Amino acid sequence: MFTDSHCHLSFPELREQLPAILDAMAQSRVERALCICTTLEEFDTVHALATAHPQLWATVGVHPDNEDVREPTLEDLLAGAARPRVVGIGETGLDYYRLNGRSVAEMAWQRDRFRVHIRAARQTDLPLVIHTRSASDDTLAILREEGGFSGEGNAARGVFHCFTETSAVARAALDLGFYISFSGILTFRNAVDLRDTARLVPLDRLLIETDSPYLAPVPHRGKVNTPAWVPHVAQQVADIHGVSLEAVAEASSANFLRLFNRVAPAQAVH
Repeated sequence: MFTDSHCHLSFPELREQLPAILDAMAQSRVERALCICTTLEEFDTVHALATAHPQLWATVGVHPDNEDVREPTLEDLLAGAARPRVVGIGETGLDYYRLNGRSVAEMAWQRDRFRVHIRAARQTDLPLVIHTRSASDDTLAILREEGGFSGEGNAARGVFHCFTETSAVARAALDLGFYISFSGILTFRNAVDLRDTARLVPLDRLLIETDSPYLAPVPHRGKVNTPAWVPHVAQQVADIHGVSLEAVAEASSANFLRLFNRVAPAQAVH
């Protein structure tokens, strides 16, 4: 059974066809999916999906690239995390890809937002779902500063989702105890360097995801993505590591349950 560790079923292009998506997941042996929150305005919708469907779970957080949205306080995140079927904090992190004429120094609001999420994750002992793009040095530095790795309180833990950074960044994330998640990008023809990085990530620290509705894997590239297609990512991981598809399904699902340890390892939903 497969697990899609990161999807956006609350987005309109997927929410409007949810029954078909859930049926396709069952047909593809995708046992569960984690619905990711990107704004506080969206959270009630994300949470409702998780409470209505036993194969879906939720996070609470505000994406680093979202502006002109409600800014999360620590209290907001703690309140969301206290709800049933909320199993992670995020997605959060840093994104300097679209500076829109601003300097990195002017992105302090992103760094402040990230710190709030880390503090919420430590207080709740929930994993962080980290997005980092063109900002890996600052992402890692803030994690080290705020993460509690010196032994005081709960240390931050979590996953670097939709990983596209270098092998050096992967090693640094692994050294901090984080997991690495790969998306359909791993199947793209030009993703040679990323496949080399994936080869370095041990199977016991690796997750798979769709990030749907985005980044549909080959052979569906260019279409609206869906959790039912996460086995294509798993097959690419299997090819890279020289193991069976079943081994990747088993390992990545076990890793997901170990990291998101509020998720019950229920029987498959048909």
